[in-house]
Amino acid sequence: MSTVWDSLADGAGMFWETLWALVLGFALSGAIQAFVSRSRMQSALGDHRPRTIAKAGFFGAVSSSCSYAASALAKTLFARGADFTASQAFMFASTNLVFELGIVLWLLIGWEFALAELIGGVIMIALLTLVLPRILRPGEVEAARDRLDTSAGHEHGAPSDVPSSPRSLAGWSDAAGYTISDLTMLRKEIVIGFVVAGFADAAVPVSVWKSLFLSGHGFWSSLENVVLGPFLALISFVCSVGNVPLAAALWTGGISFGGTIAFVFGDLIALPLLLIYRKYFGTRLTLKLLAAFWATMSLAGLATEYLFKAAGIAPTADTADHGMVGRDVFGWNYTTALDLIALVAFAVLYWLYRNRERFGGGAGYAKDPVCGMQVEKAHPGAVVDGVYFCSDHCAHKYAGTAGSAEPHRH
Repeated sequence: MSTVWDSLADGAGMFWETLWALVLGFALSGAIQAFVSRSRMQSALGDHRPRTIAKAGFFGAVSSSCSYAASALAKTLFARGADFTASQAFMFASTNLVFELGIVLWLLIGWEFALAELIGGVIMIALLTLVLPRILRPGEVEAARDRLDTSAGHEHGAPSDVPSSPRSLAGWSDAAGYTISDLTMLRKEIVIGFVVAGFADAAVPVSVWKSLFLSGHGFWSSLENVVLGPFLALISFVCSVGNVPLAAALWTGGISFGGTIAFVFGDLIALPLLLIYRKYFGTRLTLKLLAAFWATMSLAGLATEYLFKAAGIAPTADTADHGMVGRDVFGWNYTTALDLIALVAFAVLYWLYRNRERFGGGAGYAKDPVCGMQVEKAHPGAVVDGVYFCSDHCAHKYAGTAGSAEPHRH
């Protein structure tokens, strides 16, 4: 029983240590999502030249979301004319080059990991841009677009894509809506991530982790670790910010620096997402995407590790703090002060969200009844019987439980 308690306490300690960062990150993300036009993103992603990929990375980073919503938005951009490679670069950036992910990494395992997430993410997107056009035939890409067009059904009327104004309470209530809905959407992943990380830290002996991760063999150890990292992400079923606490547990358990980064990047090949890609693009293209994603995630992790080693800033097993954030963070300290400020700020955001109609906000938005995400009616992932969803994943869940018709995909 003490092991269970220690595990839960470790998970709660990690959550308390990062609470203010989560609120800050999601608040900034909500503001950016409300104030940046998505039609502008789509029109800018018509090819995969370096400048276009840079735009895809920027737009993805400011449209941070969970992996399911990111895959749905990337699919929508592609179906409406965006280049396939650019749409995938957008998806990678929207789950990996995000503020909240970096700051939680910094707090849990160190600034080196936050910096590596940024640099490694850029490397990964660059590698993906080189690989995808060379393994996908033009006919395959057009067939995938036709597949989406065929399944899309008729277009639903929607308001024009006009971003909210940051000069009004209506605009800030829309931003608060994104913040609250994103937290609602990711609540399970975040809770699971901290609980699993707590058990991985307190209940799993270090010897078990060390038996998984090869060490002491130089380059070959690094290579094995970066290949294994995405595989653990594939079978973990935890995505987005939720896999950061587990990455912290793996790091303290003995996985290499590059392997940890590759694991964080691997949220986009979690098994449920692979099934979604198969539904979108078919089995053959999904297998190619899996191979390309896994390879680029692993290579980005490996390149980042050796780049940091060359710069003399790569953390190692000898210098790592293996006493991961846990039960000893509670008490009056700067973290507690920041958390209390964050809770007050969150209360204000929640008040704006609950009163958005009074301020004139909420126009053009709907709430996904499955995951709670705020969805632009101009750009839904799917629509079922007039109900808007962030993705086909949520639409099929709704249709299955309510006995509704098949979703109309966008």
